[in-house]
Amino acid sequence: MTTAVQHDQDFYSWAMHNAQLLREGRLAEIDCEYVAEELEDMGAAKERELESRLGVLMAHLLKWIFQPERRGNSWIATIKEQRQRIVRLLQKNPGLKSCLDEAFVNGYSDARFIAVRETNLPEPTFPETAPFVLGQVLDDAYWPG
Repeated sequence: MTTAVQHDQDFYSWAMHNAQLLREGRLAEIDCEYVAEELEDMGAAKERELESRLGVLMAHLLKWIFQPERRGNSWIATIKEQRQRIVRLLQKNPGLKSCLDEAFVNGYSDARFIAVRETNLPEPTFPETAPFVLGQVLDDAYWPG
C-alpha cells in the first residue's frame, strides 16, 4: 500500500494503510485526525455494548419478575450469559467501570421497551426506575421474586 487512501472511500484499506504506517514509525504520514476519531469510536462501541448487555439482562430480570409463570431455562441461560459477558467485558476493559452507573440507567430504559415488546404487557407495568440495583443485576446469586 504505497498510495494514501481516503477513509471515506475504502475504510478497510485506509485502516490497513495507517496501521502499516504506524508499525513502520512513519508517524508524519498517518491520518491522525481520523485515526483519533476511529479510536474514540472503538471506545464508544464498548460503552454501547455494555449498555446493550445490561439492557438485555435487565429486560430478562423484568420478565422474571412480571411473568413468573413463564420462567424457564431460556431466560435463566440468557440472564447467566449476559452476566458472564458483562463481567468479561469489564475485565478486558476496566476503564468501562467508570461508565457503569450511566450504562445501568440507560440500559434500564432500554430494558423496559424490550420487556414490553417481548411480553406484550403495557409499558406502565414496568417501573420507570429499576426495581433492583446494579450490584444485584450483576450478582449471580440474585434472582428477583
